[in-house]
Amino acid sequence: MTTPLYDGIADWYEEYASETSSVYMDRIRSVLAGLLGEGPGRCLDLCCGTGAHAAELRRLGWTPVGVDLSGGQLRHARSRLPVARADATALPLAAGAVPAAVCVLAHTDMPDYPAALAEAARVLAPGGRLVHVGVHPCYVGAFADRSEPERIVIDGGYASREHTLRSWNAVGVRARVGAWHLPLADLLNAVTAAGLVVTRVIESGSGPVPDALAIAATKPR
Repeated sequence: MTTPLYDGIADWYEEYASETSSVYMDRIRSVLAGLLGEGPGRCLDLCCGTGAHAAELRRLGWTPVGVDLSGGQLRHARSRLPVARADATALPLAAGAVPAAVCVLAHTDMPDYPAALAEAARVLAPGGRLVHVGVHPCYVGAFADRSEPERIVIDGGYASREHTLRSWNAVGVRARVGAWHLPLADLLNAVTAAGLVVTRVIESGSGPVPDALAIAATKPR
């Protein structure tokens, strides 16, 4: 089982997600809502963390259920949705168990996100929807200096897939827990390799260079 890096910063992250970065999180949830659409049915919140997006899933008519590896994070999430502690690559759900699944701002926390996507596809019912919302793989990462919002500087680290704590922001999440990078082609190919069909892709940002990439996909019937 992968080491739960967020256990040591769970309380800090709860405040960060709910207060410090609330404007950013609201934008991310708006993108999520636009791609996921309305329920009903269970929606798996993959790597749910503190459950920061559970209320939005309920607003859309879904019944959220969360899975995360971090017991510290789940301590906050339990008041927001039913949760289980499990690795994203070995979900405690039967095949075809849920009509929808989302993964929000978590793919860089996983050493093998393609395996997590394959597992999410396994538990999706035929015709089910998966929505990925994550940091933009081209413009956010250890390789990207975002200290000037209108001029992002990319270095040769874009090709690296190793875990790193390197970050332009010394007080942000990545400086605390690090990140695994998945280049754009690898991310898109992982979705299709899981047997899902990409239906829409959205880039989002508060400035001229996007900081988030969202993918909607469906499981063939």
